Amino acid sequence: MRTATLGPAERTEALARMADRELDVLVVGGGVVGAGTALDAATRGLSTGLLEGRDWAAGTSSRSSKLIHGGLRYLEMLDFGLVREALKERGLMLDRIAPHLVKPVPFLYPLRHRGWERFYAGSGVALYDAMALSSGRGRGLPVHRHLSRRRALRIAPALKKDALVGALQYYDARVDDARHVATLVRTAAAYGAYCANRARVTGFLREGERVVGVTVTDLEESGGPDRFRTYEIRAKQVVNATGVWTDDTQRMIAERGQFHVNASKGIHLVVPKDRIHSATGLILRTEKSVLFVIPWGRHWVVGTTDTAWDLDKAHPAASSADIDYLLERVNSVLAVPLSRDDVQGVYAGLRPLLAGESEATSQLSREHTVAHPVPGLVVVAGGKYTTYRVMAKDAVDAAVHGLDHRVAECCTEDVPLAGAEGYHALWNARARIAARTGLHVARIEHLLNRYGSLMDEVLELVEADPKLGEPLPAADDYLKAEIAYAASHEGARHLEDVLTRRTRISFETFDRGTRSARECAELMAAVLGWDEEQIAREVQHYLKRVEAERESQLQPDDQTADAARLGAPDTVPL
Repeated sequence: MRTATLGPAERTEALARMADRELDVLVVGGGVVGAGTALDAATRGLSTGLLEGRDWAAGTSSRSSKLIHGGLRYLEMLDFGLVREALKERGLMLDRIAPHLVKPVPFLYPLRHRGWERFYAGSGVALYDAMALSSGRGRGLPVHRHLSRRRALRIAPALKKDALVGALQYYDARVDDARHVATLVRTAAAYGAYCANRARVTGFLREGERVVGVTVTDLEESGGPDRFRTYEIRAKQVVNATGVWTDDTQRMIAERGQFHVNASKGIHLVVPKDRIHSATGLILRTEKSVLFVIPWGRHWVVGTTDTAWDLDKAHPAASSADIDYLLERVNSVLAVPLSRDDVQGVYAGLRPLLAGESEATSQLSREHTVAHPVPGLVVVAGGKYTTYRVMAKDAVDAAVHGLDHRVAECCTEDVPLAGAEGYHALWNARARIAARTGLHVARIEHLLNRYGSLMDEVLELVEADPKLGEPLPAADDYLKAEIAYAASHEGARHLEDVLTRRTRISFETFDRGTRSARECAELMAAVLGWDEEQIAREVQHYLKRVEAERESQLQPDDQTADAARLGAPDTVPL
């Protein structure tokens, strides 16, 4: 498989190619489901286009809990089918599809009550493991184990002694969601899909009742003084995969659709690794849902909340009340409590939940739905991150019914993502690679776990310019080459794309990336041809974004937090 590059020239060519022919399938929405749908369609031999109005994974798909899991709490809701399906997908990603991006993580579940709770929770976790094994994809993770209080505290000394009488430990997996989506898009492009971000769908083309395409505004290239270039892109089938924006997209064709999508806000805190002394992740019950403490490199991710949200969808805001809620819940079990000063970063995301099952968002199912509201249009909504591939398969299956020729069955179960092939062999050779390149073996491990075998492309940049092999001074987990690579190969168009999604500097540093902004903008400028004015504009925008986010996190409620966050405009007017 050739490696697809998502640079500026490739983006321009993709839009032109989409506009000069009728596609079989056009996917609207560049989150995990949209990217997965484009890959599914392309690997069936269909001519495919993928459009995203902002950046890849700019919405929900870069702001999740970073978990690839079956969902233990869905067992309590007796949603066995969803759990079994998700556990199979977890195994596929760990073993075959994305072993360079998806990693096993142990979780400790503290038991508060003697006797019955160990039996009750232990039965649930045993069923969880059994369902993973029965899927044929659960053999790569250790099975759960029961721990005494002493053994549990040895693994997680951060816990209060009176916070547990014993514990269970089981395994799930984690992923850098935004990096996974960008890799999905690159893989789809490698199989022939035309992919363009910062290309906003502004309307649907109709012939009678049938949808035959979309109108698109290119938010990066001018079509003349004070206006953007526009395109008409025609397709036999259009797939609406816009997540929490599903209802808004449907209104463009005056169709509400057969279901309604509710947005549920979840926020996460990022704290340094040394603030919680533990060799394992944690899962805690709350009165509303569950709380995870997830290992994340030199950090922990603590989340999440689950509250209804009907304000701005593009920039959901975390309020002071949200942050206090998480700190209060996690501190209930920690011997040394976390304070606001320990919070390195905060991010908020929205879950797309199908309405009609319950008024409480935490009770809504994560099942997905596919509908054909009008000829030529397929809508896919709901679901959870882990089952994106199944959602994509169902969406393309529905679209295929509207095509006038025979189409192959889904094969993405057997399609590794870009960078997966050869990953294990390179991991085994990491010490030799480090010696050859002059980089520390820890740097090579970092690159392999972000790019897999595509790491060679990053190292080629370093060979051409050794200065790119230096770490960023204010975010030294990352090499300068990774910033240039994001712009040249991964479709990053703006400074925000790099600091918040291609890397996680925006929430992995106490300064939220402000000290890295100027240097990263200059590295991107060399690739994207920015002048000094554009560099200054990008830096100023990012600083305003961080200022607005910090201000929103001081506000008492959703309304005031939303108003504060909207004080910073988008990079490109939407």
